[in-house]
Amino acid sequence: MADSSLTAELCTDETQFESLATEWARLHRRCRTATPFQSHAWLHSWWLSYGTRGRLRVVLVRRGGELVAAAPLMRVHVPLPALVPLGGAISDFTDVLLDDECADEAARALAEGLSQLARGALIDFREVRSGAAVERIYERWRGPRLRLTDSLCLELPAASMEELLGRLPAPRAQRARAKIRKLDALGVQRRVVRHDEVDASVRTLLHLHQLQWQGRKVTSEHLQPRFSEHLIRSVGLMVRAGDAVVTEFRLDDDVVAADLTLLSPHLVGGYLYGAHPRLRERKVDVATMLLNACAEHAEGDRSRVLSLLRGNEPYKHHWRPETVTNHRLLLARRRTAPVLRAAAWDAGARSRGKEFLRKQRERRERRERS
Repeated sequence: MADSSLTAELCTDETQFESLATEWARLHRRCRTATPFQSHAWLHSWWLSYGTRGRLRVVLVRRGGELVAAAPLMRVHVPLPALVPLGGAISDFTDVLLDDECADEAARALAEGLSQLARGALIDFREVRSGAAVERIYERWRGPRLRLTDSLCLELPAASMEELLGRLPAPRAQRARAKIRKLDALGVQRRVVRHDEVDASVRTLLHLHQLQWQGRKVTSEHLQPRFSEHLIRSVGLMVRAGDAVVTEFRLDDDVVAADLTLLSPHLVGGYLYGAHPRLRERKVDVATMLLNACAEHAEGDRSRVLSLLRGNEPYKHHWRPETVTNHRLLLARRRTAPVLRAAAWDAGARSRGKEFLRKQRERRERRERS
């Protein structure tokens, strides 16, 4: 190992992982690239809802007993034997944690620990944000490796709503201002939920989310009991740690919308919301209402971005965001290089399939318009 004062260990015990909460939180605060998806509250709660007993693999690096690096992983066997980050598909970003004060040394020790763990499996980091800590591991990896593109994310500057409106063409900005004025005219009021109200508010959010998408195409996982349990269990802890904020919107004394926004030193991102159908009936532009509230959490801190997170939905482009691309980092040992090649082939086939379906959909829409 490059630095004899650093030691790597493997945690496979669920109780031990739970007990790491306090020191994990310290490391999370000392890793400038960390997002709320790397918080212990999010990851441990995710494991309780989605993990498979016996497959936990968390690599920890310590210096003098202090936790300075961590890679939260689990072992999977389908479609290929692999080590994948905790957090799964419901996390917009995955990463490792590295202490900023010794990031280079910690990265070398963590890469060595991961290499030893990966003897029979591919390491597969999906949804890696540009500049993430795990890129240091990728740079130091001695075996076969591959970087692929993953999901698109859209980002706005951390600016006031008025500044965001100033980025738009005048007619569009005028329409957006009219939509904001309509919220005031209707009497829509918003408030940040107190710590002791978070659990109940998240339940309300999930209920409104279900109402909002009733009879329409929706991410099915968001309607599953395990997702609800995860969100209720994790968000209260995240709010207390400053990693999240829940906002309620009231009309005629009723909660008609609720929003969960995730916070980090460099990012503010709207994760999930629920809105009662009566808002649509009253012609409220819910997207503008939510962005107006979210912008307040990012305003004034130019080191942050206002992230619209994953997804290339047309309504997001109304605000002229910048498109950024998440990446998929594949790491292997020489003996598992064939698994890496198989994963790359599978990813390419899926990408080509999605592109084919996209073109088919566009042709169908053109025929319908004509």
